[in-house]
Amino acid sequence: MGLPWLPGALLVMAVALAGCATPTPPAARAPEPPPRAAAPAIPMDGVVARDADFALVLVRSGDTYATLAQRFLDDAGKAWWLSKFNHDEALEAGALVAVPLQVRNAIGVYPSGYQTISVLCYHRFGTRGGSRLNVTAAAFEAQMDYLARNGFTVVPMSRLAGFLDGRVALPPKTVVITIDDGYKSSFEIAWPILRKFGFPATVYLYSDFVGAGDALTWGQMKEMTAGGLIDIQPHSKTHANLTLRLPGETDARYRERIRREVEAPVATIKDKLALSSMSYAYPYGDVNEYVVELLAKQKVNHGVTVTPGGNAFYAYPFMLRRSMVFGNDDLEAFKAKLTTFVRTGAR
Repeated sequence: MGLPWLPGALLVMAVALAGCATPTPPAARAPEPPPRAAAPAIPMDGVVARDADFALVLVRSGDTYATLAQRFLDDAGKAWWLSKFNHDEALEAGALVAVPLQVRNAIGVYPSGYQTISVLCYHRFGTRGGSRLNVTAAAFEAQMDYLARNGFTVVPMSRLAGFLDGRVALPPKTVVITIDDGYKSSFEIAWPILRKFGFPATVYLYSDFVGAGDALTWGQMKEMTAGGLIDIQPHSKTHANLTLRLPGETDARYRERIRREVEAPVATIKDKLALSSMSYAYPYGDVNEYVVELLAKQKVNHGVTVTPGGNAFYAYPFMLRRSMVFGNDDLEAFKAKLTTFVRTGAR
């Protein structure tokens, strides 16, 4: 197995450990060679060399990138760090593998382009008739199955913050799943499918909708959030467009109304579900500077639109892109919404 680039000290040590055979001169012209020194003992954890950035590890029988990530990084979810750094080579017992101990390239920039995070936006689930926002259970399950079978990693919305801050590297082909409004079909149809695949999702709720005939109940939301896969975040109070004034509305009345649209769902979600709000979905995807100012006061640090496309590390946190998924999207149309890398060069 070919090793990736390593600091010189580690590479020298690796060569030394592998041993260096020297051709023996003819017996008549050379003294008896001295006994070869015993090879250094390999520690129980398999580390043969280490510095602050890397460990050079002897692969043991049964090791996988996940077990190595758990052993050395305390997080099996970082198996992709090791796999990517070692060129996705298969692990063989007795081979050497490099374990990066520090986050590398957290912003996902490469000679050929840069990483983007695709955020998908759903609304309702059920029969296709009535609204193009209705995604059938069969279509949703097929979409989740496609993600699971094709190397995509689904992360919660909260993980996106570290990537945008340049602190946390996310796996290639990372996707976030969001569901707007708070229809009960999120509980009845989407949640069981998400649980089947182990995929997290964020439900953006407009708080005045709770209790309506087609809406989630607080009890259902408590059940969904208890499992850890589902998060509930604000989507306004009444689903009003936050940038439009009502007929005859003064500046003062507009500002007061919008203040309630921002503050009320944050407070209600905190009161009913004991959840803090870190992101906010703008109704119709529209936002202005006043709304951003109000969100910042509530310590909400991300806002999502419905502008399609992926989010690179430099994306403005209060205008994150989301791609809406519609009921009439076939699987090819769904695939086209998965924007996870922007190519900028020929390499």
